[in-house]
Amino acid sequence: MPESHGDPGPQELVVTLLGTYVSPRESRRVWSGGLVGVLAGLGFSDGAARIALARLARRDLLARHKAGRLVHYSLTRRTIALLEDGDRRIFSLGRREREVGEWTVLWQSIPESRRQARERLVRRLRFLGFGPVQDGTWIAPHDREAEVLALLTELDVSEHAGLMLGKPSAGLDVRRFAGRAWNLDDLAARYDAFVRDFGGYSGDLPDAEAFQVRTWLTHTFRAFPSLDPELPVGLVPAPPSRAAAVELFHDLYQALAPAAQRHFDEVTEP
Repeated sequence: MPESHGDPGPQELVVTLLGTYVSPRESRRVWSGGLVGVLAGLGFSDGAARIALARLARRDLLARHKAGRLVHYSLTRRTIALLEDGDRRIFSLGRREREVGEWTVLWQSIPESRRQARERLVRRLRFLGFGPVQDGTWIAPHDREAEVLALLTELDVSEHAGLMLGKPSAGLDVRRFAGRAWNLDDLAARYDAFVRDFGGYSGDLPDAEAFQVRTWLTHTFRAFPSLDPELPVGLVPAPPSRAAAVELFHDLYQALAPAAQRHFDEVTEP
C-alpha cells in the first residue's frame, strides 16, 4: 500500500469507491456485503466497514435499501452532487496554466449554533482551493464567486458571510503571503511522494491488484484539490512534480480501469 495515501478512514474510502466504480450513479445499488468485502481487501475489519456504511447513511450520503435478507446501498442526490463537483476539480487539476486574475476573499462569522454548517463550509472551501489567512477569513487565487455564492445559499449561511474580489499588490512578495494560507513546501513533498509511490506501476496487473492500486491512486490524488490552490505561475512557480503527478494519475487511472472494475463488480455481486 503506497505511503502517500495517508491514513484514511473507511468512510472516506467508501466515498472514493462509489465515486470511482459505481455507474450509473443515479440508480445503481451495491450490495452491502460486497462493500464490506471490498473494504476487507483494503485492510479494514468487517465491523469497521459496517459501522462506516451505517454512519454514511445517517449523514445522508448513502441510501439504505432492504430486499429480503439483503441490504443494498445507493448514492443520495447530495452525494452525487458532491462527487460531480469533485470530478470537475480532480480531473481538471493541473491541466492548464492559471493566469493572473482576480482573487476571491471570503470572511464568515457563522455562530456556534450552526457549527455543522460552518464545518461543511470549511471542507468545501478547501476543495475549491481556498486557504485560511486568519480566523474566519479565506482566500482563493481565482474568481470563485459563483461557487461560493451557491455554497453559502446551499448551507443557508449567506447572512453570516461577506465576499470580495480583488488582486494582490505587486509590491508584496506573493509567495511569502501565499505560504501563510497554503503549505507549499508540504504540497511539493506530497507530489514528489505520489510520483515515487505510483510511478513503478503499469496497466498490466491482475484484477485484484489493479483494483487496489487504482483505488489508492484515486484516493490519494483526491486530496490534491484541497491542498493545491493552483497559484498563477506568473506569481508563484508550480510545484516541481505536479505535472508528472497529474500525467501519472490520468494514465494509470485509465489503464487500470477495466481490470479494477471487473474486480469491484465480482466482489460486490450478491
